Amino acid sequence: MKILVINAGSSSMKFTLFSMENETVLAKGQFERLGSDAPNMIYKRPDGFKFEQVVPVKDHVEAFKAICAKLVDPEVGVLKDLAEINAVGHRVLHGGEKITAPVVIDDKVKDIIRECFPLGPLHNPANLAGIEACEEAMPGVTNVGVFDTQFHQTMPAEAYLYAIPYEYYKEHGIRKYGFHGTSHHYVTLATAKFLGKDVNDINIITCHLGNGCSMAAIENGKVVDTTMGLTPLEGLMMGTRSGDMDPAAVLRMVELGNTAKEVDNILNKKSGLLGVGGINTGDMRDMLSAAEGGNERAELAVKMFVRRVVKYIGAYNCLVGGAEAIVFTGGIGEFSCPIRKRIIDGVKALGISICEKRNAECFGKAGIISTDDSKIKAIVMPTDEELMIAKHTMKLAAK
Repeated sequence: MKILVINAGSSSMKFTLFSMENETVLAKGQFERLGSDAPNMIYKRPDGFKFEQVVPVKDHVEAFKAICAKLVDPEVGVLKDLAEINAVGHRVLHGGEKITAPVVIDDKVKDIIRECFPLGPLHNPANLAGIEACEEAMPGVTNVGVFDTQFHQTMPAEAYLYAIPYEYYKEHGIRKYGFHGTSHHYVTLATAKFLGKDVNDINIITCHLGNGCSMAAIENGKVVDTTMGLTPLEGLMMGTRSGDMDPAAVLRMVELGNTAKEVDNILNKKSGLLGVGGINTGDMRDMLSAAEGGNERAELAVKMFVRRVVKYIGAYNCLVGGAEAIVFTGGIGEFSCPIRKRIIDGVKALGISICEKRNAECFGKAGIISTDDSKIKAIVMPTDEELMIAKHTMKLAAK
């Protein structure tokens, strides 16, 4: 079975084509800068072939048609005919409370995606545009939606409700939903397999650390709490997002002359590592380099980042009744040995110590990085959200 996975953003469309017999990638790539005068297309195959060129498409529909044309191109394609694609899996940001599992997309599902536009104003419209582009270009092919929020919907009410008047939840859906769910789900399953355990018997803390960061408390294989909230802004300090802060600080920023839209932009795109660090980037690699070079603000930003992860690990360890593992994934979690060391050093009170050798060896690959005598294991587990979407899609398409 061949599954095409689509992740449509407001100005982008990423794609990965899988052969599910052996879960291998046949081709992948993306469109960037959709809606501009110079949309850029990247198409890659595992054998090293790469195509990159400006392709004049005006919207997601034309971008998807260009992707399909490349996949069946006689010279560089990997398919003889689009009919070889059995189903298309779509990453969708928000399903609210109505979608709690992967679903075959029909008109009812699309209506729910539209209902969630206010909860995901940048992502949900683009996700729907990607779905409709596929429907137009490949009529009759099964489309499956896999939602960023769905894995977190096992949280109890005391975890997902905010302490504001209850009617804001009942009438407007204002609550914690959580994001990065596909990644947290994937690494939960992968960690259970790595440890040789039934996923329903595993208690872990998953740390998806990248430009966007979130953590989840996993008890018996299910989420009981997560750091992101109504939007991906809540929780950890991130590359450009503020994470947790006093709501009154937001009100004060408005009083100082910023509009609500301007504050939203500041908190999402100008804060986090970028806002604190004093260098023109929110990339952790650059921040660590600047800190090592003596930049005090960069070092402060790194310390703030680590402190917040440490704080949540302590809280989540209590929520799951004692974690058996802390799992690192995402760009920082998988590749930043210095950050992992700082975090593990910060939770030494839990009886966990870093093994310097193992930490250095686990650069982008799965493995235990804690010492043998640690009470809790520290594990690096690379994520694969696209493969997770493909697996969900294959399962539903087979039915």
